[in-house]
Amino acid sequence: MPRGLFITLEGGEGAGKSTNLAFIHQWLQRAGHAVVVTREPGGTELGERVRDILLHSRELHITPETEMLLMFAARAEHLAKVIRPALAAGKAVLCDRFTDATYAYQGGGRGLPAERIASMETRVQGDLRPDLTLLLDLPVEAGRERAGQRGAPDRFERENNEFFSRVRETYLARARAEPARMRIIDASRPLEQVERQITATLEEFVRDR
Repeated sequence: MPRGLFITLEGGEGAGKSTNLAFIHQWLQRAGHAVVVTREPGGTELGERVRDILLHSRELHITPETEMLLMFAARAEHLAKVIRPALAAGKAVLCDRFTDATYAYQGGGRGLPAERIASMETRVQGDLRPDLTLLLDLPVEAGRERAGQRGAPDRFERENNEFFSRVRETYLARARAEPARMRIIDASRPLEQVERQITATLEEFVRDR
């Protein structure tokens, strides 16, 4: 059986990932794919516990190195129990964040060397990489204003604008370095225009496979 599609969705705070994840899920289903929707950190019982530690443990001081290792520990479990089995079964996997987020947040945001992240990426993932990554991009200030309307901020959302500027710059640099895989979606536009960008990208992706 041919391996299923592996599509990831990335973006900074307030970029609209949850809304657009649902839109992409529906698009893939209409295109005839059986879809597994998942997220990182998370996706498994262990992953969700790690997510709770990373996002909501205000009393803990977690070093950048530990933060990265926790991300990859959860990812190893996620790959073994959810992502690889679904792909092997020919299903499309749609994941809210993946390793690009580690480069952006722990690399760009926290300052960990990209080489260290790349070493863990190879160790945990082997040669598995997303087939397509949609990067929802918008200015930091606009994204934080949107995110601020959602309620109490989590551990990452409490970081300052300089942190999120580094996150955004890292995402954009990765997209420029891998334009065939990582497509930039202008998330500052009205939702209908964002959906049109996503649709055009998905149609091109499917047509070129």
